[in-house]
Amino acid sequence: MTTLYITGAGVSAQSGIPTFRGKDGFWTIGSKNYTPQQMATRTMYEHNPKEFLKWYYHRFVTYRHHGSNEVHHWLSDKQLITQNIDGLDSKAGNKDYISIHGRISEMTLFHEQGEPVERIVAPWEQVDETQLSTSLLDLFKIGKQGPQLNFSLKPYVLLFDEFYTELYQINKAQQQMLHANKIVFIGTSFSVNITQMAIETARQYNIPIEVVDPHPCHVLHSNVTYHKMTATEYISNIN
Repeated sequence: MTTLYITGAGVSAQSGIPTFRGKDGFWTIGSKNYTPQQMATRTMYEHNPKEFLKWYYHRFVTYRHHGSNEVHHWLSDKQLITQNIDGLDSKAGNKDYISIHGRISEMTLFHEQGEPVERIVAPWEQVDETQLSTSLLDLFKIGKQGPQLNFSLKPYVLLFDEFYTELYQINKAQQQMLHANKIVFIGTSFSVNITQMAIETARQYNIPIEVVDPHPCHVLHSNVTYHKMTATEYISNIN
């Protein structure tokens, strides 16, 4: 029996990484001048890269040294799609998981979406926080004209106004959904497209699903089991 796990920000909360919509979440903190929905966009990256990169650095990159927790380790040998970009599943030893929204540890050439590009290691240790804006623009090869296609670099992250491409392993993710005997959602608010794709697949092929969350969202599917608990409590019950 193949179980597919799909995880969200709730899984990394125990590692000290704020959830997106919690009290200290990325989205509730926001920016002085822009809402998070404006910040986390390709449009912002193209037209105001300094603001975008500073926001991205403070909201994501500063958590790059946090460690995996027991849930990540429990998932290390599971078939896994995560919405998280923190890379903690990799630190826990999962070698084949899909980071469907990218990883903070990597960057790519700035390219037209859909074109094949390599993922490269982001050298965050080169950033000088005393001159953060200048340092980030230099690191991403962005001059006065803004990001240049096929020259500048871009964080390996799927933004609100972008779409899933093979860079984010979307076909592999969809195949895993189709071949799953069960799909378990852990710590997600079901507010992103990948969770909706999984639910639609489960409905179409009558795949049972489970939802693990202290305050689970109601899912429109005929075969749902809810586990009103944290991810840590869930794996303790399983074990």
